[in-house]
Amino acid sequence: MELAHSLLLNEEALAQITEAKRPVFIFEWLRFLDKVLVAANKTDVKEKQKKLVEQLTGLISSSPGPPTRKLLAKNLAALYSIGDTFTVFQTLDKCNDIIRNKDDTAAYLPTKLAAVACVGAFYEKMGRMLGSAFPETVNNLLKSLKSAESQGRSEILMSLQKVLNGLGGAAASSHRDIYKNARSLLTDRSMAVRCAVAKCLLELQNEAVFMWTAELENIATLCFKALENSNYGVRVAVSKLLGTVMATALMPKQATVMRQNVKRATFDEVLELMATGFLRGGSGFLKSGGEMLKVGGSVNREVRVGVTQAYVVFVTTLGGQWLERSFATFLSHVLDLVSHPRATQTHVEAVYSRRCVSFILRATVGSLLGEKAQIAAAKEICQAIGKQMKAVEAVVNDTSGENKSGAADIAASQHVMVCALQELGSLVQSLNATASPLIQEASIGLLETVTSVLLHPSMAARLAAAWCLRCVAVALPFQLTPFLDRCAERLNNLKTSPEAVSGYSFAMAALLGGVHQCPLGIPHAKGKMVVSIAEDLLRTAAQNSRLSLQRTQAGWLLLGALMTLGPSVVRYHLPKMLLLWRNVFPRSLKELEAEKARGDSFTWQVTLEGRAGALCAMRSFVAHCPELLTEDVIRKLMTPIECAMTMMSHIPSVIKAHGAHLKASAAMVRLRLYDILALLPPKTYEGSFNALLRELVAEFTLTDNSANTTTSLLRSLCHYDDSVLLGSWLQETDHKSIEDQLQPNSASGSGALEHDPSSIYLRIPAGEAVPGPLPLGVSVIDASVALFGVVFPHVSYKHRLQMLDHFAECVKQAKGVRQQAVQLNIFTAVLSALKGLAENKSTLGPEEVRKSALTLVMGALDNPNPILRCAAGEALGRMAQVVGEATFIARMAQYSFDKLKSARDVVSRTGHSLALGCLHRYVGGIGSGQHLKTSVSILLALAQDGTSSEVQTWSLHSLALIVDSSGPMYRGYVEPTLSLVLTLLLTVPPSHTEVHQCLGRCLGAIITTVGPELQGNGATISTIRSSCLVGCAITQDHSDSLVQAAAISCLQQLHMFAPRHVNLSSLVPSLCVHLCSSHLLLRRAAVACLRQLAQREAAEVCEYAMSLAKNAGDKENSGTNVSPFAPGVSSRSDIHCRHQGVNITETGLEGLLFGMLDRETDRKLCSDIHDTLGHMLSSLAVEKLSHWLMLCKDVLAASSDMSTATPLSSGKDEESEKKDEMDDDTMFTTLGEEDKSKPFVAPRWATRVFAADCLCRIINLCENADQAHFDLAMARSAKLRNPTNDLLVLHLSDLIRMAFMAATDHSNQLRMAGLQALEDIIKKFASVPEPEFPGQVILEQYQANVGAALRPAFSQDTPSDIIAKACQVCSTWIGSGVVSDLNDLRRVHNLLVSSLDKVQAGKGSSSQLYRESATTMEKLAVLKAWAEVYVVAMNIKKEAESKPKRAIKSTDDDDDDFGTIDELPPDSLITLVQPELPTLSRLWLAALKDYALLTLPAEFASQLPADGGAFYTPETIDTARLHYRNSWAPILHAVALWLNSTGFTCSESAEAAAIPGLQKRSTPVNLNQASGATPSAKSLPEINKDRMHLILGVSIQFLCSPRPEEPIEHVTACLQALHTLLDSPYARVHIAEDQLIGVELLSVLHRLLLTWNPPSVQLLVTGVVQQIVRAAQDYLQEKRNTLRCMTILPTILFLIARILKDTAIKSADNQVPPPVSAALQGIKSIVTLSMAKTEDTQKQWTALIRSTLACILEYSQPEDSMPMPDEVSMLTAIALFLWSASSEIIGVQSLQNGCMNRFKNALNSCDPWVQAKCYQLLLSVFQHSNRALSTPYIHSLAPIVVEKLKAVERNRPASSTELLAVQEGIKVLETLVALGEEQNRVQLLALLVPTLISYLLDENSFASASTVSKDLHEFALQNLMHIGPLYPHAFKTVMGAAPELKVRLETAVRASQASKAKAATRQPAPTVHSAPTIKLKTSFF
Repeated sequence: MELAHSLLLNEEALAQITEAKRPVFIFEWLRFLDKVLVAANKTDVKEKQKKLVEQLTGLISSSPGPPTRKLLAKNLAALYSIGDTFTVFQTLDKCNDIIRNKDDTAAYLPTKLAAVACVGAFYEKMGRMLGSAFPETVNNLLKSLKSAESQGRSEILMSLQKVLNGLGGAAASSHRDIYKNARSLLTDRSMAVRCAVAKCLLELQNEAVFMWTAELENIATLCFKALENSNYGVRVAVSKLLGTVMATALMPKQATVMRQNVKRATFDEVLELMATGFLRGGSGFLKSGGEMLKVGGSVNREVRVGVTQAYVVFVTTLGGQWLERSFATFLSHVLDLVSHPRATQTHVEAVYSRRCVSFILRATVGSLLGEKAQIAAAKEICQAIGKQMKAVEAVVNDTSGENKSGAADIAASQHVMVCALQELGSLVQSLNATASPLIQEASIGLLETVTSVLLHPSMAARLAAAWCLRCVAVALPFQLTPFLDRCAERLNNLKTSPEAVSGYSFAMAALLGGVHQCPLGIPHAKGKMVVSIAEDLLRTAAQNSRLSLQRTQAGWLLLGALMTLGPSVVRYHLPKMLLLWRNVFPRSLKELEAEKARGDSFTWQVTLEGRAGALCAMRSFVAHCPELLTEDVIRKLMTPIECAMTMMSHIPSVIKAHGAHLKASAAMVRLRLYDILALLPPKTYEGSFNALLRELVAEFTLTDNSANTTTSLLRSLCHYDDSVLLGSWLQETDHKSIEDQLQPNSASGSGALEHDPSSIYLRIPAGEAVPGPLPLGVSVIDASVALFGVVFPHVSYKHRLQMLDHFAECVKQAKGVRQQAVQLNIFTAVLSALKGLAENKSTLGPEEVRKSALTLVMGALDNPNPILRCAAGEALGRMAQVVGEATFIARMAQYSFDKLKSARDVVSRTGHSLALGCLHRYVGGIGSGQHLKTSVSILLALAQDGTSSEVQTWSLHSLALIVDSSGPMYRGYVEPTLSLVLTLLLTVPPSHTEVHQCLGRCLGAIITTVGPELQGNGATISTIRSSCLVGCAITQDHSDSLVQAAAISCLQQLHMFAPRHVNLSSLVPSLCVHLCSSHLLLRRAAVACLRQLAQREAAEVCEYAMSLAKNAGDKENSGTNVSPFAPGVSSRSDIHCRHQGVNITETGLEGLLFGMLDRETDRKLCSDIHDTLGHMLSSLAVEKLSHWLMLCKDVLAASSDMSTATPLSSGKDEESEKKDEMDDDTMFTTLGEEDKSKPFVAPRWATRVFAADCLCRIINLCENADQAHFDLAMARSAKLRNPTNDLLVLHLSDLIRMAFMAATDHSNQLRMAGLQALEDIIKKFASVPEPEFPGQVILEQYQANVGAALRPAFSQDTPSDIIAKACQVCSTWIGSGVVSDLNDLRRVHNLLVSSLDKVQAGKGSSSQLYRESATTMEKLAVLKAWAEVYVVAMNIKKEAESKPKRAIKSTDDDDDDFGTIDELPPDSLITLVQPELPTLSRLWLAALKDYALLTLPAEFASQLPADGGAFYTPETIDTARLHYRNSWAPILHAVALWLNSTGFTCSESAEAAAIPGLQKRSTPVNLNQASGATPSAKSLPEINKDRMHLILGVSIQFLCSPRPEEPIEHVTACLQALHTLLDSPYARVHIAEDQLIGVELLSVLHRLLLTWNPPSVQLLVTGVVQQIVRAAQDYLQEKRNTLRCMTILPTILFLIARILKDTAIKSADNQVPPPVSAALQGIKSIVTLSMAKTEDTQKQWTALIRSTLACILEYSQPEDSMPMPDEVSMLTAIALFLWSASSEIIGVQSLQNGCMNRFKNALNSCDPWVQAKCYQLLLSVFQHSNRALSTPYIHSLAPIVVEKLKAVERNRPASSTELLAVQEGIKVLETLVALGEEQNRVQLLALLVPTLISYLLDENSFASASTVSKDLHEFALQNLMHIGPLYPHAFKTVMGAAPELKVRLETAVRASQASKAKAATRQPAPTVHSAPTIKLKTSFF
């Protein structure tokens, strides 16, 4: 192949290779030339041009195949356009001569076709340069068109298209000729020719004005005719022509309008023409539209489907803005189509028409309009529905009967309703939460409008309205519960209207069915509500015959819908359900018999409907609640089911007796029965197999059925890969929903809700927008076939044989069409049975069973119906699989070999070649190895049969199956197969697309077989590889999209095995072009391939895609298959010749993919796009940061546009009016311009969510890439060094903006994503410093944004999941330490405070919209957020305390000063949390207790509280568990911190009391919820013990086995909690005393240490272990100390007492010697030691203390021989004992008396210093908190004190020491007054006041008194002035009793005031009264 790579054809090399390989060599050279010419140097080309032209023109005559001629023509044209054009006319003439040649032989045909192709290519490339020769060329082509065969006709038409394209307006003179010649071929037999004509005329209409003016009607007629008996390709091409011509007629292109004065068609004319085709179909046209519609005859379905596609092309061509403006008119037109009697002649036709109209609306409104415009469209649809409903109500209420056509109007209106409501539902569902304005704007009245249709007389309309409501509820889940309530209420109020019962029950069922799509669910009580309504309906059904049927149906429908809520709800109602089911059916056979004789036809109808309903509810139960299906329940279900089976046999006689109208109800019962049996294990009903199989077989062999109904399951039972034979690939196109109508099986594609109302609540099958059950007749057969497959494997062999023989008999008996139908059904059943056998791993049975089956299957391999042949092949393969014996397989293979060798007819050759493929497919390479050689040789021979493309297709398809299934065993046949594939690719006409598709499949299979070998460099491998590449190149260039898709998957395989050899520079641009293809399969293939490429080589992929944008100017690769669905075609400018790759702009491939996400609905495709973008993002986002952030920002910016989602207002109309005034030309230019400048549609919400997720991924990628992304200083310097450096921190404002836009959007999913992004940003950037302002962080400037993003999330109507997320962000923000201003912090903090109030509202809050567990989630999120904030606050506080205090700042300042300080004082965050702590701690503990209960193993379920926990209800326990699992860890940490900080001193009651009004607000959340116990019943130690057990239990349970997916934060939080807890002495003692817990905890921690690697976890573990060990050590130490102490304590006490005795000697200056101070200090330390822990030590200790005190009392007695002891020191020692030890120890009488005596002695001492000190010590004893200790002393010593003080009057103090004694004494008295009770106060004052007054001097004696005496006077006066106001009442009483005292006091006061006044005038230097200087040197108190 390498030799072919030269500019000139290497003729020597060509001569040396074999004849067979030459075409490949030539093709390879042309491929090379095609690439080289563009890039080559012009002079080189010119040098060799002559020779090249010779070689190329020579090839024209060498009979080139289709791909070769295409490439040859392309190269010749390119050569002339690059080199000289001297000889171009010569070459043109040569071609024209060949075309003129009269030789009609097949051999000459390829040469002629090559010449035609060259002519086309010349004109396309050089256009007007060849203008002079064009009339002759065109005439020549047209002349040969008349005599050409089909290949020639196609080729000529394609050439003409190119001529027209190249010449543009210059070809005007030939336009009419071309038109006349071409149009008749629109109805050509050959489909390829029809396609070619359509494309040619499409090109023509660009310039030929007459086509869309004078000829418009004829064109329409022609197109309708062309659509008759068309295939999919023709429908796409013709609809494109029709739609475009109609669009041009309405809005001509400016250029053509200016050239000629054109009469434009009006909108109505255009629409009427289109409608004609939709309603009337093809032939037999009369001129005027009106006449035409009156003629009878049925509508041609192919025409209708084609016209439907044309409508979409029409609208797409005019563009989204046009649709926005004209939507109202367009809508009413489209809805009129479906109300036309011609569209609805039969029920099935009506459904088909509805599907077409729905398709038109979905394809236009759904993809062309942005979200705003869609909201406006929804309004319009609403109005249309309202208008229809008014008309219907008018007819219904018209009792006079004047309105004759009323019934017909209603019948027509139902179809309009269905279309409108379905579109409205789809719109709202696709808008999701962005549709909220539709609900909130009262003026639109969407809900009222839709609910009004629930009363429509027609069931179809009611169901559609119910479905629409379901869509609204799923899009806006907050509406779900209110809707349900409203429907329930209306249902109760309107019980007597049959329509209302039916309509509202439909609506409720639909809503219940939608619950599973709403993650937050509905309140549990709604289940009870539904059950009671349903029961009521069923109970009252019999009361009123007008309503019996509706009520019965409604009751069972609601119960069926209830089952979809799943086991958690149904569990509660199961007993009732089982009872209801049992009662619907007769109890015994006797009752059954009796029943037959009774009842009229109506009763029977109601009975049958009721039983069908009951079975349907059962099926729903079995399908949705498999967990509840215990053996017992199944047994109970079987009673009614068995009864139903028995009843089946009685039904025919009932129908005979009461009329055929019961047939439908009977069929419904059968359908429901089959459905439920298929879901139950067959063992449960094996007793009834015989009767059941009789029914099933009769059902699908049409025994009692005169209609030839066929099952719809055959396609799905055949293998997916056989789609090319079955045509089922149509299921994979964008037109699937309408193309289904054209499939051959019964009622195909006519699914509609009214066929089976139960589908309103079932899950929708994937990929469908609206559930569409098939008509009952088909559904019953489908169900019987499916059940047959389930039962067959469990039946005896004898029985199997009987059935198989019976099948053969049935086929024999039937004739003609009926035989086909019976055979189809039987085959489907047999396939279903064989599939069942394979799944059960059972065998088919003995020889005779096999033989019977084989006869049946082999007979069908020769059936003329291809579908049956396909099924037979499949069945044969399946049989081989279940029999699994080599001899049997050999026999089957041999039979087909023999047949194929002898047979000449197409039918048996195709059937048996497929049989070979299927055998290999199901037995695999090993099992069929010995037949491989024969199979391959036969199939290779068949594949070369050029006479029949069908034989080629089937044999190649089988070959592909064999290559696939043989794997490496096929390696020996690769070369011959590959060479055949290439030969066929080069010769088979492109119109045989199926052959090319199968060739593509073969090629792919071969590549997979060779596999990784393809990387090798050996000669054979190189040849194989280059052959594969050539094959790929040919298929890539084919015009059919399926072939192109196959080529892409081949290249994808090649790239997987040999990436170096796949040229991405050409592959990627071609894939990008395909992304805008109109074919879903091609778009899928392109994206799948890009996904794989992006995984390895994202950068290259993006680069090559961008190159496409740069070369977009070339008109060269102009694609012609742009289609209505090509989203790129939004602008009208020259649609057909625009370069398809222009879709790539400066945003590159990634921008294009983001755009696709807005338009694509196919799940697989969208998921691949997400993956592709994900791979590109991972590889490129960090390097091209700005680019990716811009992309995300542009997508997210759509949020801010939408947030003002007020749909089109009146302003719009004024604009459009102005537009009408403009002249036409400007109007057209503006239209085109607008479309081009705007993006196609603004990104939709789902795309925006994806962009927000991308944003989070980008942040994470940067985190792993380089720290500079999160350091502003580093980033700035990097940017300075190299401007291309792009770092994330420089884009912070963009990040915040994006997160803000997302977090405040309408769409809930987007809000979640936005909050997540915000949290990520805060976490990653919280600590990044701001270089310009030291000490500040960079995020501070965004406080307002963060606050503003969070606030909306806390509004009243926010869903729980968003509130939960927002709480998380709040706590992250508060805890991040970014905010330094308390007021700013408060703003966010207040959001959490408001949420906390909600949490306390208790469980039964009234306005509940969602499932109870949603409330659980919300409340726990709030508690978790608070816990996180508290943890951070405590950490800050701890750090601040551990730092050295800074003297400058005093923290006692008022709060107001915080603003002036730069940073937060360390405890400010805790001040925010402190007020809430009492509440929080209680709630936290309650949540932990819930969590502990919920983590108990299942066997303890019975012990859980019956009414749930503090925050969960028992019904939602399973969902609640999840929320607890997410939030327990921070709460645990917070509780540990709180307990540690309060030191376990806070009891429950204290907490409850700390929250006033809590009891009023809700039931207090109580930790020990023992039902009878009151909260205060437990003592504090017990409560603390419970708390310890709770915390340790939760921790140990979690740390035992944390799940690997558990976030590491939970593990660390749990360990930190333990660490904190063990900081508190109480917890340490607890864990040390209870050794079991300690040991358990240590073993758990040991396991954790071994299994969790992160160092942070390991450090924490070791920290906790240290704490435990330390606690144990301390405990042991304490124990030992206590014991040790008791041994040495006596010695110590003895020593102290002796030291006191020996050193406490009275000295003159009252100094205290140091040993005395030390001894006193020792006494204090020992007495206050808390030794009294255990009982033994307690006794010893008491004895020791008592004896020590006794010693000291003894030593303080003065002895004659000894020096005088120091009374003060001794008294101090005694006082220390009294003050520190308890009354039990020293309350002994003898000791007490001794102490009192010492005090009495001191009081009576003659030394005033001793007196003063004694008073001081007494004061401390009197004030002792233990009254039991102080009272005896007061009683004994107070009188002596009073006496002593009274005596002072007579003996005034002479020295300052004496004065001090008096003052100290008075202090004691005052203290006694204060200590006294209120009632004794007067007596006490009567002692104190006179004494004080007695110290006052009168005026006369004052002057002469001594200083000390004056001081006493002053002291007394001051005290009196102080006492008076303190006890005013008592003071007055005392003074009143003694007038002389009063006089004395008043005199003293006056004198004092006078002396003060005098002193003020003199102002001497004030005398400083120094306080008495004597102080006790050591203070012990």
